[in-house]
Amino acid sequence: MKIFAIFGNPIKHSKSPIIHKLFANQLNIIQQYKKIYVPIDKFNNIINNFFKNGGYGANITIPFKKKAYNICDFLTDRGIKSGVVNTLKIIKNNKILGDNTDGIGLLKDLQKIKFIHKNSNILLLGAGGAAKGIIYSIINFGCKITIVNRTYKNSYNLLKFFNNKKNISIIKIEDIDNIINNKKINYDLIINATSSSIKGEVPKISSKIIHSNIFCYDLFYSINITPFLEWCLYHGAKKISDGIGMLIEQAAYSFFLWHGVMPNTELILKQFKKKYFF
Repeated sequence: MKIFAIFGNPIKHSKSPIIHKLFANQLNIIQQYKKIYVPIDKFNNIINNFFKNGGYGANITIPFKKKAYNICDFLTDRGIKSGVVNTLKIIKNNKILGDNTDGIGLLKDLQKIKFIHKNSNILLLGAGGAAKGIIYSIINFGCKITIVNRTYKNSYNLLKFFNNKKNISIIKIEDIDNIINNKKINYDLIINATSSSIKGEVPKISSKIIHSNIFCYDLFYSINITPFLEWCLYHGAKKISDGIGMLIEQAAYSFFLWHGVMPNTELILKQFKKKYFF
């Protein structure tokens, strides 16, 4: 039986074992999948021991996606282009292959709920690992992304990582009011990639970015509406979604990397919501 795990800090909240159990049951695959809490300074030791002791694949969550990238012997194209990985697999000669399924998972979910098209103008809140992991798939699809972060230097570093591509730009958080007031930009979609919702907070950003036709998406997911999405509704947004669809889609791509078969994510999403969200 193949052994898998998700590694993170915190990790108690993770629904990944539930989702991967649903995948395995759907496709009649026998596997073990567990959560592993990792102290901040122990990631390399714990992940290496996991693979030495028979682990076959791993998912990586905050705050270890960059560290996971650094231990890989080989990377998929998505992993290389993203600069962080969330999925690991043991391959020939006990080498570690790294992939990033966050971006493609988000893109698939956005397409399914009709929040995105090839010319979408997107405002991305945040410039950390979560933001970094999704940018490549979104710009490769054809969208334009503007990054805004409370620390401008982090936005600039992210822009540099992606080689100042023409469809990525950055703005200072204090300049948003002027940009909106002067009608220089009208965003189609705003994505919250900050950790604010996990903390029960809302990003400190002008409410002027919200209009009745904007799509609002929070990478965080919850049984209850997230603070960010509640804030969006309060300021006039009509179309919102949390990240549960992305969670399931990215997990499916991880599952495919390990097993070579793709789960039916629409059925899994319905099962998951029915059992755990209602």
